[in-house]
Amino acid sequence: MRETAKDFWKDETGMGTVEIILIIVVLIGLVIIFKKQLNDLVKKVFQKISSDSNSIISRAICGKCQV
Repeated sequence: MRETAKDFWKDETGMGTVEIILIIVVLIGLVIIFKKQLNDLVKKVFQKISSDSNSIISRAICGKCQV
């Protein structure tokens, strides 16, 4: 019985799964904590992409015009 307990304690076959689950839990926690900041950042990035793409499209349509 004692050998079985020692073998069980030394067995590390499931450690990879536990580590992955812990990493996922930490990442979810960080997302929850910084949700507002992440939303603001994503909104700013998409606004910048939208304005830059509109600028590029208007220049392409106009040709060599200065917009």
